[in-house]
Amino acid sequence: MKKVVLAYSGGLDTSCLIRWLKDKSYDVIAYMADVGQGSDFKTYEKRALMTGASKVYILDLKKEFVEDYVFPALKAGAVYEHKYYLATALSRPLIAKHQVKVAQKEKATAIAHGCTGKGNDQVRFEVTAKILAPQLELLAPLRTWEFKTREQEIDYAKRNNIPIDVSKKSPYSTDINLFGRSIECGVLEDPWQEPPQEIYVMTENPLKCPNKPTYIEVEFEKGIPVKIDDTKYESVALINQLNAIGGANGVGRVDMVENRLVGIKSREIYENPAGTIMHTAHRELEALVLDRETLHYKHQISYRYAEMTYYGLWETPLKHQMDAMVQKMQERVTGTVRLKLYKGSCEVVGRKSPYSRYNEELATYGDKDKFDQKLAEGFIRLWGMPY
Repeated sequence: MKKVVLAYSGGLDTSCLIRWLKDKSYDVIAYMADVGQGSDFKTYEKRALMTGASKVYILDLKKEFVEDYVFPALKAGAVYEHKYYLATALSRPLIAKHQVKVAQKEKATAIAHGCTGKGNDQVRFEVTAKILAPQLELLAPLRTWEFKTREQEIDYAKRNNIPIDVSKKSPYSTDINLFGRSIECGVLEDPWQEPPQEIYVMTENPLKCPNKPTYIEVEFEKGIPVKIDDTKYESVALINQLNAIGGANGVGRVDMVENRLVGIKSREIYENPAGTIMHTAHRELEALVLDRETLHYKHQISYRYAEMTYYGLWETPLKHQMDAMVQKMQERVTGTVRLKLYKGSCEVVGRKSPYSRYNEELATYGDKDKFDQKLAEGFIRLWGMPY
């Protein structure tokens, strides 16, 4: 029997996939990545073994996810189409990388996933895997198998005694990890409809949030957040703390129509309190410490970096080269940003850095002014001379 490593979630699709692949004469190894989605891994491990998996891997990747994926994207200022903080997109190359490692350890000849042919994740998984291990066969049964509806899958599961959760299905499709949550389908497929409050889990209704603003200070070292209100946090704990603070103030809700990689537009709702706070603060700190030309060029890099992450090109040469450039740009992105969180808004109200390029004596219009305004006339003549 050929060995295949299946990216297993414990849900209906991948539970059916274990039996389906086994019926196709594969020895199925189930692999689960813990990126902070809060799954009941022990229950799903038992389910996988009962369904026919020969072995189950459960890997805790939360720390690696934050430090090697979330933080590099933060330093790059990567926000897809100016709104999406890439929580799901960032987790996929990490999951795929370790799926390949498990396959190599087990001497498997193939890897499989439960993505459909309509979304972005199939690309992120497969492109990453092909770059890292081009010899592995890639299986995507949901694009080709005989089941057309969820009901058909449930019937298949019942016929084969596959343990699944058969409670009433929510009309929404969601994905969650410790950095953020995405929601789609149901009434959200009509871009004119306002999202119902029932879809939100990480954020409070802004109308019901505290009537007094919450002030927090986030301290950065070389582009990475390290402290909240003078308290130092380990990377995963810092994300969790910002999610808690931001979520309690309704911060981090995003409603957007985005351009999927496969060519269709999709209405997506995101919750990302930590991402909203960190990116807002990081941008403001960069504005304080980077010179004008670097800052303006960084904007171009940020947009391209976000595209490459969204498109599943995390492991490509250009993306790694951009990481090196971003790392150089972040050498002096050190300092503290004060933010005001209030009923869904996240506003910067203060910033300071030992590398600040702000000079009050040049910027002021008061009696401390040391700017020689007589120089402006010659500057303007030279500036406009080519035209």
